[in-house]
Amino acid sequence: MKGRIRLPGNRHLVGRERPARYGVAYLGMVVGVLSTATTGFTQTDYYNTDAGRPVRVEDAFPVERYAFEAQVAPLLLQRSDDGAYEWEFEPELAYGILPRTHIEFGLPIRYKDAAEDDASMGIGGLDVSLFHNLNVETAGYPAFAVSAKVLLPVGGFAPDATYTSLKGIATRTFSFSRFHLNGEYTFGARPGSDSAPTEVSRWMAGIAVDKTFPINAALLIADVYVEQPLHEEEALVWTVEAGTRYQLNPFFALDAGIGRRMTGDDPGWFLTFGAARVFAVRWLFPVRQQ
Repeated sequence: MKGRIRLPGNRHLVGRERPARYGVAYLGMVVGVLSTATTGFTQTDYYNTDAGRPVRVEDAFPVERYAFEAQVAPLLLQRSDDGAYEWEFEPELAYGILPRTHIEFGLPIRYKDAAEDDASMGIGGLDVSLFHNLNVETAGYPAFAVSAKVLLPVGGFAPDATYTSLKGIATRTFSFSRFHLNGEYTFGARPGSDSAPTEVSRWMAGIAVDKTFPINAALLIADVYVEQPLHEEEALVWTVEAGTRYQLNPFFALDAGIGRRMTGDDPGWFLTFGAARVFAVRWLFPVRQQ
């Protein structure tokens, strides 16, 4: 969840306050930690987007410096056209480590229930990413950001190798809506035919548009993006999505989305739901000199 302070004329100051039984224990631990933290960031965050929260294309603003953002209930349900189901629960924690810069860690836990095979469950890797906003959006220029992500081969559902991705992001605000452009390229060896990670693509490009409803503290967003699988001979995968974000209170934001993979080897529908908690730890703030 990312945060900005709104100024007249739709200008923004950068800074993002981002506002299954196997997952219950982990979720309980996360909630327990959050309940003991000191909260200190109370901006309205319903109009901010992350990758996958609720759609793949995100905006160009980071977590506010010294703020934490915890994705405490990020769920994904996918159903392929062949009848196979897959659940994913990916808790994430981001921290505003530098001005306009945050670092983020994620641990996807996947459960697959194939149509003919036995169900299986495992960790899908360890995500470590660094996000940096390059500039404040002005009347003449969009906001730009870059991010780098490393997917490490941790867990039984993880890829066999390490993959590093670089992404460029742009956000442009108009009086009627915002537009976002994302482009991403992934470096890494071509996997064997039976070990290609479905969550990793060689490159991705997408565009999103959103509309905010300040009185209701809600946002509607839709995107379309295209991906090239790691096996270059495979067809491009086109996906469309739509979703919403809702500000439950100054510290919690909820999101939900629906999408459809229209092409590729595994077309199908998917649903997402998430809850993000923004908080701060007082002793991490720098001590001011008297």
